[in-house]
Amino acid sequence: MNFFTYLLHLAGSGAGAYIGASQIRDPLTRPNVLAGFQLAESGSVPFLQALSDRAAAEGDTWLAEKLARHASDEKRHGQIFAQALKRLNKQVIDFKKAAEAKPEGKPDERRRSPFFEAYFEGYSQESLKPQNIDWVVFMASTYILELDASKDFVRMANVLPEDEPNSASLKKGLLSIAHDETGHAAYLLEALKRRLPDAAVEEMVDAWRTRKVNALLAMVTNLMQKSGQIPSLVQDGVPTEMSEEAELAVA
Repeated sequence: MNFFTYLLHLAGSGAGAYIGASQIRDPLTRPNVLAGFQLAESGSVPFLQALSDRAAAEGDTWLAEKLARHASDEKRHGQIFAQALKRLNKQVIDFKKAAEAKPEGKPDERRRSPFFEAYFEGYSQESLKPQNIDWVVFMASTYILELDASKDFVRMANVLPEDEPNSASLKKGLLSIAHDETGHAAYLLEALKRRLPDAAVEEMVDAWRTRKVNALLAMVTNLMQKSGQIPSLVQDGVPTEMSEEAELAVA
C-alpha cells in the first residue's frame, strides 16, 4: 500500500467509525443499521458452510473446522441483530414482497452493494462462488473485513448508553460479536500463512487493504449521489418465527 492509499485508509476508517457510531446511537437510524448487519451476518452462513464442506472434501480438516465454527458464529450474530430489532418492534423487510411492489424490470437498489462491487472488481460472480473461489482470495479478502469489523463493533458498542435496557443489551451483543470477529481474523491470517511465505502474505493483505480503501470511496460516492439517503431495510412488527434460540443468543 502506498502512502497516499494509507492516508485514505486512515481517513476512511475514521469516517466509517464516526458514521457507524452515530447511526447506531441515533434511535431513528439504529433499526436500519441493525437490519443491514443482520442481513450481512446471516447471509454469509450458507457460503461459509459450503466452504467448510469443500475444505473437508479436500482433506483440510483444520480449515473445515474453522469455517464451520465461523458459520455458526455468523448465524448467532444474525440472531443477536434480529433480537435487537425485535426489541424495537422491527424486523428486516420482506424483499420478496418489496420486489412484487416495484415496477417490472426495475432493480431493487437494496440488493446492490457499491462497496462489494468495488471490493471484488475484476472477479466474476461465478469465480466467487464457494465451489470456485481461490482459497487465498477468500482468506485475504475476508481477513481484512473481519479484522476491521472487530474494531468497528467495539467502537459502536462504546457509544451506547448502559442506563437504557435496549442499548445495554445491544452493547453486550456487539462486544460479543467483536470478540468473535477477532478470532475469525486470526484463523484467516493463520490459514494464509499455512499456504504462503510471509512476504507473499503481506503482499496479499496489502492488496486487499487497498481494495477496501477503493471500495469505501465507491460507497461514499454512491451515498453522496443519493444525497445521503439510504433505502430502508426494516418494517414494523416482529417475525413470528423468532425462536428461543434467538432469545438465548443475547442472554
